[in-house]
Amino acid sequence: MPMLQVLQPLKSVQANCPSGPSESLIDELNAAIASGGVKRRLRILERITDLFEAGSRGYSSDQIALFDDVLQRLVGEIEVKARARLAKRLAHIDTSPRGIIRRLAFDDEITVAEPVLRHSQQLSDADLAENASTKSQEHLLAIAQRLQLSEAVTDVLVERGDRRVVDRVVRNKGARISLSGYEKLTNRARRDRRLTLALSRRSDLPRQYFLKLLETASAVVRAKLEEANPEAAAEIRSTIDDVATAMQREVREASRRFATAERDATRCFNVRRFTEANVHAPARKQEFARTAIALSKLCRFPVDAVERALLDKGEDMILILAKAAGCSWTTARELLMMHVAERNLQPADLERIFQRYKKLSREVARSVITFHGRRIELRAKRQDEAAEPVSA
Repeated sequence: MPMLQVLQPLKSVQANCPSGPSESLIDELNAAIASGGVKRRLRILERITDLFEAGSRGYSSDQIALFDDVLQRLVGEIEVKARARLAKRLAHIDTSPRGIIRRLAFDDEITVAEPVLRHSQQLSDADLAENASTKSQEHLLAIAQRLQLSEAVTDVLVERGDRRVVDRVVRNKGARISLSGYEKLTNRARRDRRLTLALSRRSDLPRQYFLKLLETASAVVRAKLEEANPEAAAEIRSTIDDVATAMQREVREASRRFATAERDATRCFNVRRFTEANVHAPARKQEFARTAIALSKLCRFPVDAVERALLDKGEDMILILAKAAGCSWTTARELLMMHVAERNLQPADLERIFQRYKKLSREVARSVITFHGRRIELRAKRQDEAAEPVSA
């Protein structure tokens, strides 16, 4: 469609604008198009933007579509500064035309794209995810600063983002992060102390990933202390394990999600005895907290120790707990296949483990559980005695 035909309906738009026309905008548009002058185009762009801004709340969808078409035709041949100025003006208008907003968001110049990527409500999750998948790290950083971010968008930011982008996502309280996103972030945090601290402060951090963070941090501290004092390696390991367990329990007690899962499990346990099904179902659904609580109650073993076993890449403790609880291989397999431990077991591995599980007797498993339980009780008793104030 010729440009003049597109612009002609602006006469009626301008006539209905609250501020009213000061001179013939259409005449000036005609002259600008005819001459092709950049300066005149810029002046017209400013006038049309003023016109839209003045009546943005009252325009119909057809009128907004008209503005969209006109602005996109004018913006193609203007300099970066002018595009950036237009982006800043449209970014905070909720009814801004979607076409021009999307075009500005995908501009290679970050000074143009940043305002709309950070603020415009006219960009959909699909727009943001596509932008984050294809544009520069500066574009990703702008998206990461939005007030609200969906899991679909943060998944891409976490996958492609550099350290600055990931740090901004984690510190953004309005960003929702998926389980797979948290898994990737936790793995990155193994070599990034700042990210570890930022993740640990998120109120929605799933418990299993908090425990993995704690495990990683403990391992780093332990390695440094043992390197400095190798003669005390055993004592250092025991002390750090005690501290980690205490932190684990403290966070568990403060976790609303864990408290809900524990309350539901206890209520169910009081009504009827737990069976293997209470472990199998949540394990199959990858529900870490419910699985840990149910297995703890069924094999009568402390829940913090069960949690650590579920996170351990080795399979020995899982097999012992499952056998002590009287679980079949089907349930033991579900426990081993929980994603959070990253065991990545292949069919040949599972067949080998299955043979071991068949040979393991329930009596032996219960003996191991009893032995470990006594050690945990003794350690807790020593901690309590050490914490008691000395009487004068």
